[in-house]
Amino acid sequence: MTKVILKKGREDSLLRFHPWVFSGSVAQVVGNPAEGDVVGVYASDGSFLASGHWQIGSIAVRVLSFSSNALAPDFWEDMLSKALEERKAAGLAGSSSTNCYRLVHGEGDGLPGLIIDWYDGVCVMQAHSVGMFRARKQICEALQNVYGDSIKAVYDKSSGTAPYKAGLDLVDGYLFRRNGFSDDQQEVFENGHRFLVNWTEGQKTGFFLDQRENRALVERYASGKNVLNLFCYTGGFSIYALGGGAVHVDSVDSSAKAMAMVDRNVALNGFDSSRHGSFCGDAMEFLKNVPEGKYDLMIVDPPAFAKHRGAVSNALRAYQRLNASAISKVDSGGLIFTFSCSQVVDKEQFALAVFSAAVQTRRGVRILDRLNQPADHAVNIYHPEGEYLKGLLLYVE
Repeated sequence: MTKVILKKGREDSLLRFHPWVFSGSVAQVVGNPAEGDVVGVYASDGSFLASGHWQIGSIAVRVLSFSSNALAPDFWEDMLSKALEERKAAGLAGSSSTNCYRLVHGEGDGLPGLIIDWYDGVCVMQAHSVGMFRARKQICEALQNVYGDSIKAVYDKSSGTAPYKAGLDLVDGYLFRRNGFSDDQQEVFENGHRFLVNWTEGQKTGFFLDQRENRALVERYASGKNVLNLFCYTGGFSIYALGGGAVHVDSVDSSAKAMAMVDRNVALNGFDSSRHGSFCGDAMEFLKNVPEGKYDLMIVDPPAFAKHRGAVSNALRAYQRLNASAISKVDSGGLIFTFSCSQVVDKEQFALAVFSAAVQTRRGVRILDRLNQPADHAVNIYHPEGEYLKGLLLYVE
């Protein structure tokens, strides 16, 4: 195993179990590792600290283990089994009302650079590092061992997430399919609601599983409301609002494919189409043209406005503009569920942007709840950066 030796005093973060080694902390590399190789990390005094995937960039090593067992034959199966047990403990795996969940959430499950979502027997995998991409066949085999006969397929969707490197065959496709399985989409249940998930053409792995609990909260508040769901994707919040007794729901997204899926999901759940309107277009422009007071519940769930720290300032201004528009348009006594999924924008920064938006409108605004990601998107306590989804439930006078 290649040795990565740290500069003196740079081992503290690993002693606190943080799963990243930054390139600036590396004093010497003993060996010539290829990107994605498993390497050992050592303190300046020669003591072993961790093992993980070597990579080129600001993060030099993504830690897989704080022992040397990252090379053990049963490593992947052990880690995936542990992740599945945690989903069972959270009431997800084996649930009669929900058969889709995130099995692996990167650092939150001790597997940095790996995402695996489960859709009623289909595992959709995304590698965010060269190391995880190179290990995808081993991971696929381990998934089959962990799930047994209940697994139908494993689909690798890493072309848009793995770093481009010469020699990597970044082409999405099936790593495993049981005989007779040929679908590229699946009908799943989430809290009793039915959704079509298309992992080959949809965003991310096909569905935004991280909003499960927040969708359920919308359902609780939706009765008798006129609802606007902005950046709706395939209509998750819309279906829950209709299920909760909303009078009418309007869904808006810029993707024609997503809007077609919204309509299919509305029909799949048996809702009267007259209670739902689909609008394909720019959500922010749509909101600008909304008459004041038309909606008394709004969901504002935009894509990430900041992908890196250099974009944070612009992102915060965008969050402020968007939320000021929503707060100014919602009816008196209305509710707004507003979110940010930008990992580099923390919850304090987001709350301040929403505060600034409220000041701009000069309306009375109260925070009824603070919203987060669910249990299957767990945050490693030693890696607070994993807390990416943050939201507020606002009451507007």
